[in-house]
Amino acid sequence: MLNPTTEQRMLLSQTIKVYRRICRYLVGIVFTHWPELGKLSSEEQTPRVEGLMHASAKRPEVKYPQINRVFHKFPSYYRRAAISFAIGQVSSYMTRYRDWQAGNRKRRDAKPPRFNPNAGCYPTLYQGQCYKLHGLDAIDIKVFTGSDWVWTTVQITGLRQRHEIAGNKMLSPSLILNAKSCHLSVPFDCKPPKRKPNKNVVAVDLGINTTATVTVVTFDGTVIHREFIHPGRDIDRRDKRLKSVSTRASQTMGKGGNLHKGFCSNTYRKCRNINQQISHIVSKGIVQIAQQFNSDAIVFENLKGWKARGGRKRSHLRQRFHGWLKAMIRDFTEMKWRELGGKVIDVVAAYTSKLAYDGSGTVKRDSKNYALATFPSGKRINADLNGAYNIAARGILKLTRRNDSEDRFSQSSGRSPRSWACLCDLWTRDSLRLA
Repeated sequence: MLNPTTEQRMLLSQTIKVYRRICRYLVGIVFTHWPELGKLSSEEQTPRVEGLMHASAKRPEVKYPQINRVFHKFPSYYRRAAISFAIGQVSSYMTRYRDWQAGNRKRRDAKPPRFNPNAGCYPTLYQGQCYKLHGLDAIDIKVFTGSDWVWTTVQITGLRQRHEIAGNKMLSPSLILNAKSCHLSVPFDCKPPKRKPNKNVVAVDLGINTTATVTVVTFDGTVIHREFIHPGRDIDRRDKRLKSVSTRASQTMGKGGNLHKGFCSNTYRKCRNINQQISHIVSKGIVQIAQQFNSDAIVFENLKGWKARGGRKRSHLRQRFHGWLKAMIRDFTEMKWRELGGKVIDVVAAYTSKLAYDGSGTVKRDSKNYALATFPSGKRINADLNGAYNIAARGILKLTRRNDSEDRFSQSSGRSPRSWACLCDLWTRDSLRLA
């Protein structure tokens, strides 16, 4: 996070503005010469485009000399970053247009893709030429004053943690400036360290009532940690905004009519941002638990392609299913955990919450409190917690199974433990080994 002064903010804004102008110029040049540029490799494309518009001592005459006159003293590294962006824009458009011509469309009447040269891009900064770091407190950035390019020192006020990990290499950042903040988007080349994990896994049961139920189970079936992660405040903020949409829709349409395109688009945008915040909070909590216990893996249910069956159309339950962040939480968790050298595995989701973890049979949900489950023995337990135990068992068996154990059957389900196992299968396996 950067903290520029009012004058520096104006200079950064002018720098981004002139960078976007030259990008629009270059997109047109690249598009015009794409039949020949498209055949070249990525290393050959940038110097070829530069030879079309940038005059030098060895190349006094170029095809588009007006660019050097309009963008006088434009830094070479900014120019090459703009050329790379323009090549990427044109290449993306041509690929999508060829797919459309070949008939690869979502709908038969889908319109061809549009070519948009006015993309809101941000300049890429190259070390030594576009920026210079002064430790982690300040940074020098080359900016445009309107007539010349000068250096300005901007204070750094906030950092993430990736630079603290040994082996991570910082790549060229992008300068991001909007109405609310100014910061550098810094990519890192991450090389995950080699880990020596303990013999346990973190199992996650993603639910509707409780966002994530997390358990840590050792390879012998001992539960050593349980935790519920549910950012209720953020969920309430999101649901309150979504509820206002239906109220405004009824006030706009009355008993009939149609809503205009883009109705409540700002509200939906805010709700998407809140969903991302919720997913980051939950995934960060899961990864912190995995770090605390030095777990071998994080185990999720395989919910890809899952569709809600319960709840009437336009009901509150259907809306909650529609806003279920199962995929986003899993993806964010995998990104964070793999960066630390861990692995994420998926197991069969069928009957994880329906089968009792002790092998006694099928559980019965409480009619008044669906979050509670009653075992055939009369024992009552949180249904999500029961599901998390079974998810952990299936993950452990998937990690440690051998050819001689794949055909061993579960007491409760009658199926192979690698796909329909319960926690009791770990106990049975260890007792057989000891015998």
